[in-house]
Amino acid sequence: MNAPENSRRPGGFSADIAADLASGRVVDLAEVYALNAVDDLDRAAIEHFLASAPASDRNAFNERVRQARETLAVSFTAEEEPPAGLLDRIMSSLPAQAAAPAAVPPPGAGQQTAPEAAPPAREGTEPPATDELAAARKRKEERRRPHGTRNWLIGVAAAAVIALGGVGVGAYVANQNDPLTQVRQAGDVRQATVDVTGGGTATVTISQSRDAAVVQMNGVPAPPPGKVYQMWLIPKDGSAPVSQGLMDAEALSKPAVVKGIDSAAALGITVEPTGGSASPTLPTVAAAPLGA
Repeated sequence: MNAPENSRRPGGFSADIAADLASGRVVDLAEVYALNAVDDLDRAAIEHFLASAPASDRNAFNERVRQARETLAVSFTAEEEPPAGLLDRIMSSLPAQAAAPAAVPPPGAGQQTAPEAAPPAREGTEPPATDELAAARKRKEERRRPHGTRNWLIGVAAAAVIALGGVGVGAYVANQNDPLTQVRQAGDVRQATVDVTGGGTATVTISQSRDAAVVQMNGVPAPPPGKVYQMWLIPKDGSAPVSQGLMDAEALSKPAVVKGIDSAAALGITVEPTGGSASPTLPTVAAAPLGA
């Protein structure tokens, strides 16, 4: 037997929270709960269900709520408006809702028969009952669909922003609002390009207001076998350099974000054994000043 129209929503959710809770999908509701994409009754239903759920389900639910809210907190800045058309682009990436089932043709519809003339309406008579039922059914559908469907789609769309990137930043957020884009679009952005020993250059895009820099390697050869490039922040106070991550042959073509540059005088790059080192192996193969 086919599911009734609108009984399923994009992402496989049912038409109501109770059905999803009953089917054991409470953990899957974590993102829509975290993003306030449920009404008060549904929120209460989720919390009531969790109160008696196994500890493993509660822990998994709370962890996904935490990850969702943390992702939004680090991905968006309060002073910026969301990009125009954000919701439309997310909605367009979601699976299309199933089309309404086609009307079943009446018996004999495929036969070539001459149409019967409708009997003339007599003055003062009521319209056929079937027309009234059809109109009432249409009004009911129009009242029922917009709110439930819209709320679920918005909830699923918001969750998709997070789910598309696993536990990290969602695909769209990663392209529009992550630190890399924020640095490159900052009002105080500036660049420094330095030579890399062995060939190529490293371009460092710096934003003091974002307290971050983006490092892009250009034409730099892959590190020797068993080696990686390692980035370091060199503190202004003369303390030990702080590792900022590794770059193997695959990572060389991708920009890397380095945060916390305010306390650093320069960014250095060294060649280290696979897995990295606790302290840099000198000399550096590239160094770029970070001061204004």
